[in-house]
Amino acid sequence: MTIDRELVTRKLLLVTSDLELLAAIRDKGLEAYLGSSIDQAVVERRLQRAVSRMIDINYHVLTASGQPPPADYHASFVKLGDLGVLDRDFARRIARAAGLRNRLVHEYEDIDPRKVFEALGDALRDAPTYLARVNEYVKRGASGDHS
Repeated sequence: MTIDRELVTRKLLLVTSDLELLAAIRDKGLEAYLGSSIDQAVVERRLQRAVSRMIDINYHVLTASGQPPPADYHASFVKLGDLGVLDRDFARRIARAAGLRNRLVHEYEDIDPRKVFEALGDALRDAPTYLARVNEYVKRGASGDHS
């Protein structure tokens, strides 16, 4: 199986679009965020979508690269580190986004808006690096050079 560049590119662009909206909300500051239930709902949903799309990308890249499907969403990021798509330390750090996604989707506990705002900052810091590395890997994959 080969990596579907069009699929990955489309999902990368969708994540980028989510991040642009999230950056605008983050730039208003914590107090404005805490005072707006609409901004809180938008951030929760857009973070959930962005991370879910990144997980979709992870699974596709891994399986299309001949790897078995990862055991869980967290492992999908870590395995991108093992494959050399991401730096291993960075992969372990960004893998925490899978836990946030699960809490947002399943509402395992009351969502603390301050922690979501903190996670928003982490996402806006880390996601661009993730997007760039995956894009580079996919482009190299098309030429058959994964070194």
